[in-house]
Amino acid sequence: MDQRASAFWVRLKANRFAYTLTILATLTVGILIGTVISYGVKGKEGQKASDATPLSVPAPQQLSNAFSQISKQLEPSVVNINTESTIKAPTRRRARPGEPANPDDQNPFEDFFDRFFGGQGGPGGNGGAIRERSLGSGVIVDPKGYIVTNRHVVEKADRVRVRLQDDPPTVQHDAKVIGTDTETDLAVIKIEMDKPLPAAKLGNSESMQVGDWVLAIGSPFGLNATVTAGIVSYKGRSIVPGRQFQSFIQTDAAINPGNSGGPLVNMEGQVIGINTAILTDTNAYAGVGFALPSNTVVQVYNQLIGPEHRVSRGSIGVQFNAQAVPAIARVYGVNSGVTIADVVAGSPADQAGLKVGDTITAVDGREVKNGDDLVADIANRKPGSKAKLTFIRGGKKQDATVTIADRAKLFASRLGEDEENSDAEKPKESKFGVTVRALTPEIADRLDVPAGKGVIVQDVRPGSFAEDIGLNRGDVVLEINKQPVNSADDFTRIESSLKSGQDVVFLVRPRGAGRQDGTIFIAGTLP
Repeated sequence: MDQRASAFWVRLKANRFAYTLTILATLTVGILIGTVISYGVKGKEGQKASDATPLSVPAPQQLSNAFSQISKQLEPSVVNINTESTIKAPTRRRARPGEPANPDDQNPFEDFFDRFFGGQGGPGGNGGAIRERSLGSGVIVDPKGYIVTNRHVVEKADRVRVRLQDDPPTVQHDAKVIGTDTETDLAVIKIEMDKPLPAAKLGNSESMQVGDWVLAIGSPFGLNATVTAGIVSYKGRSIVPGRQFQSFIQTDAAINPGNSGGPLVNMEGQVIGINTAILTDTNAYAGVGFALPSNTVVQVYNQLIGPEHRVSRGSIGVQFNAQAVPAIARVYGVNSGVTIADVVAGSPADQAGLKVGDTITAVDGREVKNGDDLVADIANRKPGSKAKLTFIRGGKKQDATVTIADRAKLFASRLGEDEENSDAEKPKESKFGVTVRALTPEIADRLDVPAGKGVIVQDVRPGSFAEDIGLNRGDVVLEINKQPVNSADDFTRIESSLKSGQDVVFLVRPRGAGRQDGTIFIAGTLP
């Protein structure tokens, strides 16, 4: 290689080294510039604005402490209620000659009788018994052991037992039912203790507003001392048509089966309602629960602990639309008051001459604004007292004086109290081994039995004379030994006149038979 070539390669290598250094230097400068720019941008984003106010988070203790303090205060006053009921399994029909082996399978009246008499019972067969248990809640309102709960919690229970919050799981106290009220579904029970019990304070439910915080305390699904929180969603909610005394506080505090009878509590730790019902398609909490207002609870409680242990409400025996309808007012030519839709036969209103279409505008000179106003006024009056009604008929104002009646007796059938409060309707057990009761108009109509005729067999004792001769539950007894039987008293009177060894012939309309099917004789010799 000559000197020229050698010099060329030397220069080339030197230039390549210089180029490499130049490229590396350029890259380094670029990276540094990018980093500086990046820091510059981030620095601008992080700068504090001069007009911005810093945000703050409120202390969590305030709300938490309020709820926990109320819970600690009220929980000792809330009790778990366990009830036991014995349901007598009614005697099944015994097949008569010519009938299929299991006539109930083909009897269209079976479902009706099962509902009326409480069903056929379980697998135990004739004369068996089913033990039912239910759970509920209650709240102590008197240190002497008086507890408020729901009527449906203790209704028809053979045994009611109460467990206090501090009681061991094995300890329960027997409770006595002091009184119940169908209209408001309230009950008062009492346990005997050798020491004062922690009683809850009742508040004024009228002071509650929609949106106020509330707590529900009780034993849902048997889980005692459970606390849920929510707000008052609505006031004065009516969920059962025609029940003027069931105007509820609606809440979204979780209420489930077992919460019934427990308290709804405000932020002052006062009971402002008794949890009573939920609105759901699944029998579980769906966000809507109802509590009976404490103001109503106090009125009912004070009467239930009285000498008669029952709630007495006045009534004049009229019915009307629960909600005001402008069209009714326009057609009947009135601007206010309550237009009568029905008058109970024999009621004070009927005796005073009031008729359907009359509009009551005042009671003793005080203006009546609506149906609830009228009911509240009359219900608070004692049965036997008098009141002057002002009403409009055909555009003319008139007055009438009425004598207030007892609402429970006047509307006994509609309130479902005929079985409890009417002596004429109480089942009477006979030595024939049957329990009979008078036919109500509804049952007589369903069975196509002439009004005022016959008694219905409610139950047949296993191994009794009646069972031996083939008398069945649901049969209608029209005669005994040719003597008409038109009431339970007739049945008892005739039965008491018969002695051992005498022949007994019942004229019976068999269960499920219509008038066109006729009657049959069922007979035997009394043992």
